[in-house]
Amino acid sequence: MRIILLGPPGSGKGTQAQRLVQRNGVVQLSTGEMLRAAVAAETPIGLKAKDIMASGGLVPDDVVVGIISDRIEQPDARRGFILDGFPRTVPQAEALDDLLKHKHMKLDAVIELRVNESALLQRVETRAAETRARGEDVRIDDTPEVLIKRLAAYRAQTEPLIHYYSERRKLVTVDGMMTIEEVTREIGRILHALGAVDSKASKKAHSAKRAVKKAAQSAPKSASRGRPAAKKAAKGARKAVKAASKAARKGARKAVPGAAKKVTKKRAKA
Repeated sequence: MRIILLGPPGSGKGTQAQRLVQRNGVVQLSTGEMLRAAVAAETPIGLKAKDIMASGGLVPDDVVVGIISDRIEQPDARRGFILDGFPRTVPQAEALDDLLKHKHMKLDAVIELRVNESALLQRVETRAAETRARGEDVRIDDTPEVLIKRLAAYRAQTEPLIHYYSERRKLVTVDGMMTIEEVTREIGRILHALGAVDSKASKKAHSAKRAVKKAAQSAPKSASRGRPAAKKAAKGARKAVKAASKAARKGARKAVPGAAKKVTKKRAKA
């Protein structure tokens, strides 16, 4: 699975990215975190970024793309990744396309979480009012004034990506005003239809994880009563999780290459 999540600030990208990470074993790649990690590791590209950042300058696109290039080669990114905060502009998207083409990789989808900006502002205003009512300080970056500026920046810089990826038949739009659970289900449905994840293995892993949680909750009671059965069940469930994860990896490698094309054709007919 290799995807980009698009959407304005407050659309829920971070929440959905974390859910995809937990359910599919992929990694969430944040440009900020990658920059800091590259600088700390003192990689060649990280040292270049460090000098630029130390002088107060903005890290240029070619340096950011270089850091992404290094990051997606790491073992934990082999099962897939979710790009967070990149690309922000069309030139960055073009640079990313060139990078992935060079590495013989492709994006499975660019998922846009479409939301109502007025509703987002209302949410922030309500949250700020509730925070003040509790006698707490409102975060500087969590006010309507800051959100208005961030939304304006998104419209000017990032919104053109919607047209860019739509032209390349990579864009899929999800109603971000639905509940968190509904958005999660819709994203999962899209990824399964594209063949980006293995639905059977994913469901098996999810069921196994529920079994582990249930066994873990019941284990203390059973142990206090002298019954080790719950511990044994928990151990078995953990084995099931490992088996399911292995099946998911195997299933992902056998994903039908033409699935994405079929979905694209259906959208074109619609």
